[in-house]
Amino acid sequence: MERGRARNTVIAYRRDLIAYQAWLEQRHLDLGEADEAVILDYVAALRQAGLKPASVARALVSVRSLYRFCLEEGGAASDPTGEVAAPRVPQGLPKALGEDEVSSLLGAVTGDSALARRDRAILEVLYGTGMRISELVGLSLGDLVLEEGLVRVLGKGSKERLVPLGSWGRQAVSDWLAPAGRRALEPSRWARRGDAEAVFLNARGGRLSRQGAWGIVRHYGRKCGLDDRLTPHVLRHSCATHMLDHGADIRVVQELLGHASISTTQVYTKVSAERLRLVYDSAHPRARSEARG
Repeated sequence: MERGRARNTVIAYRRDLIAYQAWLEQRHLDLGEADEAVILDYVAALRQAGLKPASVARALVSVRSLYRFCLEEGGAASDPTGEVAAPRVPQGLPKALGEDEVSSLLGAVTGDSALARRDRAILEVLYGTGMRISELVGLSLGDLVLEEGLVRVLGKGSKERLVPLGSWGRQAVSDWLAPAGRRALEPSRWARRGDAEAVFLNARGGRLSRQGAWGIVRHYGRKCGLDDRLTPHVLRHSCATHMLDHGADIRVVQELLGHASISTTQVYTKVSAERLRLVYDSAHPRARSEARG
């Protein structure tokens, strides 16, 4: 919390530490009795349990942070994680949708009901801005500046950024906020204080949850044949990749996505370079033909 980590990150670290504590208790060990060998055994146990390298690495970070905190507070004499290396996490390239696939997805929302307006706005905003699903469901009405086509986004580390909506996203959000949209889902009495300010509501009139928004995205993915390929994060990948494909400056994309480091954004340049090669090979008449010596 002191480091300004996102709520979901704090929850994940708490879950990691509870699991570590339970593992120690099963071996009749106290927190202060763990040495480097114990930590190595714990990492091995996580791997044997089938956790992915990224999950094992995060669990080790959680435990390491705990011992460093104990050292700083005088609650431990040493840090048994100090020499334990985190597992190598392979850097997978994000799989963006094709632009035709995105068009098919955005066209999969039919009708003019309140829920259809909401779902259309959700998909347009996720693809049009590249924001994270947690950022989307956290939006409040005061974050929207529709007359200027902007939205204020609270990202990781409680960092704010202004993101343009674009004409399609702006229109979709305006339709959702019209009387036949959001107001049709408003309850006679708000169940929770923050619900009244939420941009996106569920069918019961409460703030749409992260899981609820995820389900909406997956529903339309199945509807247009994308099945398990589509997640909210794939829309974020697609936004970044398509912008770079069309010549956007990488610093602009970094700001749009809210990346703290440019190296995170550079992953998308590799994707675009690969797609550039594929398009070139398939489209240029002299790309694949054999040269005559």
